Amino acid sequence: MPFAVSNTAYGIIRDAMMDAGLLQEGDDPNSEQLSTFMRKLCDIINLWQTQGLKLFLNQEITVTLVDGQASYTLDTGTQPAKNMRVLQGRIEGPSNQRRVINALSWQEWNMLSQANTGCITGYFVDKQATSLIVHFWNTPNATEAANTAILLVQVQAANPFNLLEDVSFPQEWRIALRWGLADDICTGQPVAIMARCTDNARRYKDMLEDWDVEDAETTLAPDFRGAYQTGNFR
Repeated sequence: MPFAVSNTAYGIIRDAMMDAGLLQEGDDPNSEQLSTFMRKLCDIINLWQTQGLKLFLNQEITVTLVDGQASYTLDTGTQPAKNMRVLQGRIEGPSNQRRVINALSWQEWNMLSQANTGCITGYFVDKQATSLIVHFWNTPNATEAANTAILLVQVQAANPFNLLEDVSFPQEWRIALRWGLADDICTGQPVAIMARCTDNARRYKDMLEDWDVEDAETTLAPDFRGAYQTGNFR
């Protein structure tokens, strides 16, 4: 069944130009406008994925543990998108046993004592420009290497490189992308048009950020790692 709304880069750019008063009914953008506004649309996509949850960008990555190896690089392989950040982690055993592991900050990682081998209790993520380097604590030994690390990762939304290609954001985000681009390109237009673009861009983005939450309730628990540091337990 065909979709009633085009989620292509061209469709978003053309509608945004009409919203911004840069196109009249029946007109089409020229090649220079399409090239310029395609870059601007990619800028918006790249920025927006750093804000809010963006549940559609989350996926689990399996890390094969190696005896005596503490660090693992999460690269993108042949995929154009990159891994943005690690949200959660757990260890799974051969019989589907599960054990949660905690995220460590730079300070916590630097304050750890000498490297030990054994059961993994936490992970530290070193964010690089094109990859994530995950350091596990403790370093897995032979017994732990029989298990698998499962990391919930936020991946990058791929930039469209073809005007007729669908953007990585789902269709419900189209109206926010459209008005976000209109707000970016309406500079120099009449005040009423610029104000409308700004208001709609903010309104639709806020509505979608409020909607982009997990369906299940989130349960919070106290983090007792600070108590360990106070007692000089590493």
